[in-house]
Amino acid sequence: MKIVYVFDAYCGWSHGFSPTLRDVISRHPELDVEVVSGGLFTGSRRVPIRAFGYVQGANAKIADLTGAEFGEAYDRLIADGSFVMDSKAAARGVAALRRVAPARAAEPATALQRAFYVDGLSLSDPAAYRKVAEESGLDADAVVAAFEAPEAAEAAEADFRRAAGLGVTGFPTLLAADGDGYSPLAHGSATTAEVEQRLSSLGAR
Repeated sequence: MKIVYVFDAYCGWSHGFSPTLRDVISRHPELDVEVVSGGLFTGSRRVPIRAFGYVQGANAKIADLTGAEFGEAYDRLIADGSFVMDSKAAARGVAALRRVAPARAAEPATALQRAFYVDGLSLSDPAAYRKVAEESGLDADAVVAAFEAPEAAEAAEADFRRAAGLGVTGFPTLLAADGDGYSPLAHGSATTAEVEQRLSSLGAR
């Protein structure tokens, strides 16, 4: 059995789910973890954030329900409404971190969300990946080089296809993979206890 986490680095609900994900992974070191970028803001949805009038209200709801932090630097970044969330760039960054630290894919992915939602860094900016790499004890030059390499764009597109192939339509989605089957563990929001109960019903210890 392994865990498949389908998320988007620009998704506020994924940011709110990060503590649960970290808790579950820490409780189950025996389970492999696959992290897949879902591609929330691509194509016609790659527009200035002012086009999504619900963002601040949604963030307040996420913070209330999950305790997620939305920092002052993030508020400043989006204040004039011109910032564009580009999920392909974010997915390239996830792929770069995954390439440099394949055994730690979930940890840097959640750190990326903090870089955006707390530190107010654009996930199109190599500086965001340098910061996350340094704070995660990774080779920052290698991560930035991987982010800028053509292979990162290919990996991002592969992630989007993988998410679609899994039938995921919303983020975050946490799945348990056992053989060729997938069982839902969480969608949108869930506590560690809820995920643990679902894992236990599938035979995980």
